[in-house]
Amino acid sequence: MCGPFLILPVLCLTIGDMDIKKELQVKLAEISKFFKDEIGPIRGSRPTPALVEDIQVEYYGQRLPIKQLGSIMVVPPREVQINVWDANAVGAIVKEVSSRLSISAANDGNTIHVNLPSLTQERKNELEKVIRSKAEDTRIKSRTVRDEIKKSLNEMEKSGEITEDEKFELVEEMQKLMDGFNKDVDAMVDKKMAEINE
Repeated sequence: MCGPFLILPVLCLTIGDMDIKKELQVKLAEISKFFKDEIGPIRGSRPTPALVEDIQVEYYGQRLPIKQLGSIMVVPPREVQINVWDANAVGAIVKEVSSRLSISAANDGNTIHVNLPSLTQERKNELEKVIRSKAEDTRIKSRTVRDEIKKSLNEMEKSGEITEDEKFELVEEMQKLMDGFNKDVDAMVDKKMAEINE
């Protein structure tokens, strides 16, 4: 049964129209988006609204991202400023931001100031390890998806639904997609590392 993508997806191959390549593209795009969302909040040396905008805050019994509770702007060189629309949310936002980013956020009325200290070399090295570990987890997920599709292709070949040549061609197409995916992951890692080392 086909369901939504979680961490390791259940594959749904449409045998009739042989849309296996499209299936892999969709799964790789989901994995890539998950990875991008996962490393986005990791703080570099430069402040960015992405550091705080998706942090979930308790607001009248609901968990809402900060971007739905106020406007966010960067004040150079190292400050993120959040202008909260409802004064009742200020305390919860300050607490959540301070907790998630391990820095102290201060408020001035409805305005929250998040001053980011410079990263030490030790902290940069720790962040690099975290990012590279998440990248490897992402590659493992992509290989798992690819291997499941290959297994299905082998079963389809055995049952006579596809020929050996068709299987070989699909495996080659899948490898091209995997190569492109791995280049994209490397590019995201390089970009994030450049942000951290600024």
